Amino acid sequence: MGFSAMVKSLLLATLLLGAIAQARCFTFNFPSFNEDNEKDLILEYSVIKHDAIQVTDDVTDASLLKNLSGRALYKSPFRFGSKSKDKASFNSTFVLNISNKTNQGGEGLAFILTGRTDLPQNSHGQWLGIVNESTNGSATAKIVAVEFDTRKSYPEDLDDNHVGLDVNSIYSITQQSLQSIKLVSGDNITVKVEYDGELLKVFVGENASTLVISETIDLVTRLPEKVYVGFSASTGNDTQLNCVKSWEFSGLDLYKEDPNLLWVWIIVPAVLVLFFVFVFLYWKWKCKGEVPVEEVEDDREVEICIQGSSTAPRKFRLEELKAATENFKNKLGEGGFGTVYEGFLENKAVAVKRFSRDAREGKQDFIAEVTTIGNLNHKNLVKLLGWCSERNELILVYEFMPNKSLDKFIFCNQNPGPETDQITLNWGKRYRIINGVAQALDYLHNGCEKRVLHRDIKASNIMLDSEFNARLGDFGLARTIHCSDQTHHSTKEVAGTPGYMAPESILTWRATVETDIYAFGVLVLEVVSGRSPGDQSKKNKYTSLVDWAWENYSRERILDVVDLHLNGDFNKEEAECVLILALACCHPNPYQRPSTKTALRVLTGEVAPPLIPKAKPSFMWPAMEPPSFNEDSKDYTFGGDQPSPFAEPSGR
Repeated sequence: MGFSAMVKSLLLATLLLGAIAQARCFTFNFPSFNEDNEKDLILEYSVIKHDAIQVTDDVTDASLLKNLSGRALYKSPFRFGSKSKDKASFNSTFVLNISNKTNQGGEGLAFILTGRTDLPQNSHGQWLGIVNESTNGSATAKIVAVEFDTRKSYPEDLDDNHVGLDVNSIYSITQQSLQSIKLVSGDNITVKVEYDGELLKVFVGENASTLVISETIDLVTRLPEKVYVGFSASTGNDTQLNCVKSWEFSGLDLYKEDPNLLWVWIIVPAVLVLFFVFVFLYWKWKCKGEVPVEEVEDDREVEICIQGSSTAPRKFRLEELKAATENFKNKLGEGGFGTVYEGFLENKAVAVKRFSRDAREGKQDFIAEVTTIGNLNHKNLVKLLGWCSERNELILVYEFMPNKSLDKFIFCNQNPGPETDQITLNWGKRYRIINGVAQALDYLHNGCEKRVLHRDIKASNIMLDSEFNARLGDFGLARTIHCSDQTHHSTKEVAGTPGYMAPESILTWRATVETDIYAFGVLVLEVVSGRSPGDQSKKNKYTSLVDWAWENYSRERILDVVDLHLNGDFNKEEAECVLILALACCHPNPYQRPSTKTALRVLTGEVAPPLIPKAKPSFMWPAMEPPSFNEDSKDYTFGGDQPSPFAEPSGR
């Protein structure tokens, strides 16, 4: 920033001191619910049971469910502001489960924004816990609701299976019948509610992909300054169980401080004094020739490498990212590279990866990550939104992954953590995660103009979005090679994580598609077994997770590898297929490992898993090509459509 720009910024800050309008990120996430979550919620005749909020309490006697209403709200208010010019916004995704307790069923459930935490009296039945007979239609109700109505209570109702938008009334200002979705099916139904300050949208269905309501509405003028978000529900003479299985919310929270003239007269002189002190120190600094260099020397190199793409990440200024993260306040995680923080940019939550202050140490990983993933676009890769290299700071900005990294879930029993880490992933989610990583790896190896070797595939580098879909991330060690004339990447030091590294990479210091496949195999074993490479058995008999799994396979007890926390609730044929595929990927001979294309065909059921010997083969170097190794056979049996990975080495 130049001297004149600094002067303008300080003067502008001084002028704005009298009327401050601030914004901050307001987020929370409940992948499921347990009794510990009660401290985070305001429950009015609602309870947490069976990993869900039962907005109308389930009881043993179904007759006692009649004529009930309930509310479940997040404990802290969300501040909308107080003027129509305020642009509060939010996104909320939740999973509903509504089931009848009697043949006719109950009334329904609603997502609400309200200024009051108390439940209106006599709000059961047709009132859905939103209003009652005396407050219905009154501006004093100060409530907006998205109703999921399961009974045609009024002539104005479309039917007994619709979504409506209510403002201070149970009569919807707009409503939409659901044709392909039955609200009282007893199935989980995903809903997303979005508001950008002007337009409110409601999406329903698998992955919340179907838009059912799109309505222009000024919520700021319809609601009080402090708003509680949550759910309400009711039953009538017929009964119904109304559950919320998971809930995620993120928004731009506005809060204001009224101008105070005395306060301004005290602060403004102080700011001016500090300003002139700053000018004096800056002038002395400049006279000594010590003006700091703002950007690392590779800044231009980064811009050249990623330019020309419509999806290329943008360059952020450091001040933007400081504001987005509240000066790097909300920490998400920490690693050897530095720290990841939660931030909020343009009404969207982001993850901000700040490398350690030693720029020379982290610079290579930073450039590698920007220039590699910056030009990639795949549904199973973490999307890089932007970067910053300024004032000896190296920062990357990614899309926000609400469920963080895979290791927090599959290793939660080894390293107990926060309540969100205690969820046991069911078999369906684990299988989908494995398939997603395989698709990402196939894209890197075969779908790019330049083949990408990730070199650090492991559970902590697999991120999970709100639907637990896998996103491969952390490309700090990744390198690109030209598919036509280069088969590997040589390094000056061994790169990767112990436990995931193929045996030949430690000898050759070369990364190949086969070394990535080996790490993928270890990852699959982790996901299925819930064990890390350092936790193979209680007796610690085996030196590696691969040895332990192969020993079980040799004794025809391969399903003993499956995580005991699944309690036997998994598809045995799928599990056996996936485990054999994982062992094939971890074959000591790299020529015997399947390609990513083959792995995907196995996972989709197109072909059987590769044949592997009962006993794990010994590692031998140099590896011997099988006699049948040829261009026609290697796509399925011996590592895909790649040329031999062990040609003469080439330079970096």
